[in-house]
Amino acid sequence: MPPRLAPLEPPYDPALAAELSAMMPPGHEPLRLFRTLAHNPRVLGKIRAGNLLDRGSLERRDRELVILRTCARAGCEYEWGVHAAFFAARVGIGDAELRATAQGRWDDPAFDARARALVRLADELHDGAAPSDACFAELAAHFEPAQWVELLALAGFYRLIAYVANGLRVELEPFAARFPDPAPPA
Repeated sequence: MPPRLAPLEPPYDPALAAELSAMMPPGHEPLRLFRTLAHNPRVLGKIRAGNLLDRGSLERRDRELVILRTCARAGCEYEWGVHAAFFAARVGIGDAELRATAQGRWDDPAFDARARALVRLADELHDGAAPSDACFAELAAHFEPAQWVELLALAGFYRLIAYVANGLRVELEPFAARFPDPAPPA
């Protein structure tokens, strides 16, 4: 399906060019998602300010597992694919585990106990907007209270990204991974 809103193309207004540049590693072009969000610079700025990809209290691998599973469950191939291609291997997520973020259950044997707790959290948030007591007990075995807050905010943030990317039908990045067949569970 074609995008509902085409990403902006250069040349950009100088203020927008600076904003887009700040969102990317040096030498990388702005993602289609960011260039699409740039139709509303206020929203782009708020999303940039709200992202949780900085050095928070979570290990990068834990953060990526939550992002990948949240995006997969939301059917957001765009964001799942960007994170699968750019971050997964860098943070130690192997092929079986990556596939399981898109296709498996939270108790998939590809996940260790810590990863299962994270994937279960993403699943329960997707299914009912709140984790069960059993899920929280698993989280408590691996994470501190400050991390619980960050995990919940992280899943919510990437649900927002999924709404935007899916709602505007942002075209997949050429470098991004694609969902493995069959498609992830709804």
